[in-house]
Amino acid sequence: VQLQASGGGLVQAGDSLRLSCTDSGRDFSRHSMGWFRQAPGKEREFVAAISWSDLRTFYEDSVRGRFTISRDNAKKTVWLQMSSLKPEDTGIYYCAAGVGGASYYARYYQSWGQGTLVTVSS
Repeated sequence: VQLQASGGGLVQAGDSLRLSCTDSGRDFSRHSMGWFRQAPGKEREFVAAISWSDLRTFYEDSVRGRFTISRDNAKKTVWLQMSSLKPEDTGIYYCAAGVGGASYYARYYQSWGQGTLVTVSS
């Protein structure tokens, strides 16, 4: 698995943005995928995840109902659709791949993309 994240940018509060993460390697369909973010001066935190087996989705409480994670195994891509963005959503967003079930914890993901910056102005 080799991940490349894209789609970040500068938006205003209330806007929408869609992040993409594409795998240029192999076995994407057998990996659960997650999105994490890191705000300036803060630790990396879980945002959303989708399992590889039953496509169950998981969300951090502050983004549930505003963000949607989805995947297309044929395209080896996972997306994070973000709506009603808030300034506190600002950060570098990382996609990650892990064998096994989806997890809220970064340590269960073995491969990471380089990150894409999302900045939400008020």
